[in-house]
Amino acid sequence: MTKIDIISGFLGAGKTTLIKKLLSEAFQNEKVVLIENEFGEIGIDGGFLKDAGVEITEMNSGCICCSLVGDFGTALEKVIEDFHPDRVIIEPSGVGKLSDVIRAVEGVSEKVQITLNSYTAVVDAQKCKMYMKNFGEFFNNQIEHAKTIVLSRTQKMTEDRLAKTLELIKEHNDKATIVTTAWDDIDGMKILNAMEKENDFVRQLLEEEHDHHHGHEHHHDHGEDCTCGCHDHDHEHHHDHEEHHDHEHHHDHEERHDHEHHHDHEHHHDHEHHHDHGPDCTCGCHDHDHDHHHADDVFTSWGQETAKKFDREQMRMTLDVLAHTSDYGIILRAKGMVPDTNGGWIYFDLVPGEFELRDGEPDVTGRLCVIGSELKEDKLAELFGLN
Repeated sequence: MTKIDIISGFLGAGKTTLIKKLLSEAFQNEKVVLIENEFGEIGIDGGFLKDAGVEITEMNSGCICCSLVGDFGTALEKVIEDFHPDRVIIEPSGVGKLSDVIRAVEGVSEKVQITLNSYTAVVDAQKCKMYMKNFGEFFNNQIEHAKTIVLSRTQKMTEDRLAKTLELIKEHNDKATIVTTAWDDIDGMKILNAMEKENDFVRQLLEEEHDHHHGHEHHHDHGEDCTCGCHDHDHEHHHDHEEHHDHEHHHDHEERHDHEHHHDHEHHHDHEHHHDHGPDCTCGCHDHDHDHHHADDVFTSWGQETAKKFDREQMRMTLDVLAHTSDYGIILRAKGMVPDTNGGWIYFDLVPGEFELRDGEPDVTGRLCVIGSELKEDKLAELFGLN
């Protein structure tokens, strides 16, 4: 029986980084296959995982939950038959809906010997509020259907801001196990344990309390007239649990006025199309009553393969502009691997407000990909010097 692990997450949340951590720290003795579905025409993530020794099946046209559901089933069946893996990791497109990916896996389970082992959402804790506001239909779906939520970049947040982020998440899913510890401080095996186990911490405590109470009654042979208080214990414990539950789910309305991200104002465009459909709506969705959009209706991608060599400092300036303005559209993610004018290769990764440049191994050709909405493709090509 092959285990299936779905690791979803919005664009730039850190899915690939988490997968690499799990591969090196938790899956060393397993035969693992990764199935990717990166949104956009240019496949990027595969290059980052080649050194991990993982068989990669890239599907780069459309999103797994929409146009690729049929192809995905065929691909998964072929992977099981050809490789007989212990585990298949599915990394859906950042704009895929986790609920649809789960449904697709369940459909395949009728044909091959697989078990849906875990379904996880990786969430950038710093940008959670902004993404909920602007891309809630896709972002919230991943949170709402995850059994485990792994927060990234928590080390960059204050305790107060992290607590407010957790409140936002729990409004959408109060059942999931939430990993809040910074990834550098926790072993991949502990993250895997959180992904695989049922979120039964409260239930375990209740059972322990019940067992203790039952053993106490049995040992002392309490009768109906016992006045030790034990017979009231379960009721009182349940009442306390309800108070705690209500407190945890209290909405902190002051959060709305917390300008926690200096880019928030740049992304206040109304892209939660499902909230504001008028009679003249042209978003392409024909099922407004069911609040369902395809990723292709909301997000677009621009990408190019190129042999051009890039100056590292110029690339840094380019990415700084892209990360901090909305002049080129609403940029959610940019990623690439390109040759350096001074030798070597430049790998970059960008999300709103921040980016990373690093050295990488040479690839077969240079590749760039930008994902977002309302992208200005001509201006992007000009920005990267490709027109």
